[in-house]
Amino acid sequence: MRKLIIGLLILAGLAVVIDFGAAAYSEYRVSRALRVGADLSADPEVTIHGFPFFGQALDGRYQSVGIRAQAVRPDIPGQIYVEANLTGVRLPFRDLSDGKVRRVPVEKLDARMVIEPVELGRLFNIPDLQVHSRPADKSDGTGGSGGSGMTTNADGLILTGTLPGTGSREGGNGAQLAGDKVSVQAELKLVGDQVEITATGFYRGTGPDLPTGVEIPEAERPAVLARFSRTIDTKELPFGITPTKVFALGGQIQVEGKGENVTIDLDRLQRP
Repeated sequence: MRKLIIGLLILAGLAVVIDFGAAAYSEYRVSRALRVGADLSADPEVTIHGFPFFGQALDGRYQSVGIRAQAVRPDIPGQIYVEANLTGVRLPFRDLSDGKVRRVPVEKLDARMVIEPVELGRLFNIPDLQVHSRPADKSDGTGGSGGSGMTTNADGLILTGTLPGTGSREGGNGAQLAGDKVSVQAELKLVGDQVEITATGFYRGTGPDLPTGVEIPEAERPAVLARFSRTIDTKELPFGITPTKVFALGGQIQVEGKGENVTIDLDRLQRP
């Protein structure tokens, strides 16, 4: 009986190893198809969720598939990330294994574009740019989320950074503008396919992570606010999904969109 139990455990372990191996191979095939079809510079990360994999493969329906890829755009210095979570993916294992499939039916698709703090700093030409959510009143139930949380309301962002290229001029209060941090409050909103970040005023709050910065002379304020304002064209989210929401989270700017009962084209993960 002991030998039988040990033998069954070994067989079960082998079955798990084989199942994970088959899942890894399938993830590789999808990753290669995406890289070639969408002309990416590197293989995207593909994760097929759910166990056992063979059960999903035999049924031709995969519970959940996650995709994350680096994208390079001429209008955004550095790299951004595009992500897609696919639910209810219809794909026969034979089509998956030969790597020839291009169009795949999906029950639900969540798409996202993520711009990291470093890329945001390059975009604004403010290398040390930091993005925070505006501290909320304790009465609103959030307790002031600081640098995390969702931001979609007017003046919901605080942008902090050092003003570049201002020379050694001095402001009216004797404080040098060059090399000093400035904090502004900004509006973040989605207008069609474009993300608009508009600085609306100077931040006067307090907090260890939200310095108030120097006092800006009245004549300099419009130019400084303009430095903290940008429009970002989303172009389109992965697989042609239309953006519906934008928010700040952990210093990132994230744009999201959703689709249901769509057929995705593996050549459209990234389209210039």
